[in-house]
Amino acid sequence: MSSTPKQPLFCLKWPWDMNQNPQTNTSSGCTFEGPWLFKSMQSLGSVAFNFVQSVSKSPSSLVNHLQWDARTDQNETLKSKTVLGPEEQGEAEQRAFASALASEKEATMLEFYSPKCRLCNSLLNSVMEVEHRNSDWLNIVMADAENDKWLPELLHYDIRYVPCFVLLDKKGRALAKTGIPNSRLHVLAGLSHLLKMKRPSKRTS
Repeated sequence: MSSTPKQPLFCLKWPWDMNQNPQTNTSSGCTFEGPWLFKSMQSLGSVAFNFVQSVSKSPSSLVNHLQWDARTDQNETLKSKTVLGPEEQGEAEQRAFASALASEKEATMLEFYSPKCRLCNSLLNSVMEVEHRNSDWLNIVMADAENDKWLPELLHYDIRYVPCFVLLDKKGRALAKTGIPNSRLHVLAGLSHLLKMKRPSKRTS
């Protein structure tokens, strides 16, 4: 009388057993296939188990990867926070001023400002637009009134407030400047008045 192997009453498979020795047939004869929900849970368990095994085998590589990411973020932060110091900023503005005078355009507008002045900051876009519209005959140069590099010009043009616009001819001689600022509209009106003084008249054919 031949004896047949008894089938187990319960067929248990652990998630990490699904990819181990797929070619070997177990003597238990357990070939139970669960529904799709249990298959999904089995797949997730296998992925988690393989991840834990990979981390436990090479923890140094994971640490090195995290350290590299931290160094990269730190470098990007340092780059974004890099700004010119007062001396470098003053020298850059002085070079821009010299270049404007050397261009021999009809006029140069020297704007004295302060980084702490809210009114000065609110005028930035308007000033850039004015320079763009009149770039064929006008240069506009920014001058930090709190920077010692501009002390000679502050004394020469008698700058006692900011923002203050000084209109210069092509030879660098001061023609006029805006008055004490009362509001943003007041400053823009003064700037418009200075532009009219040197704006080239349109030639009629």
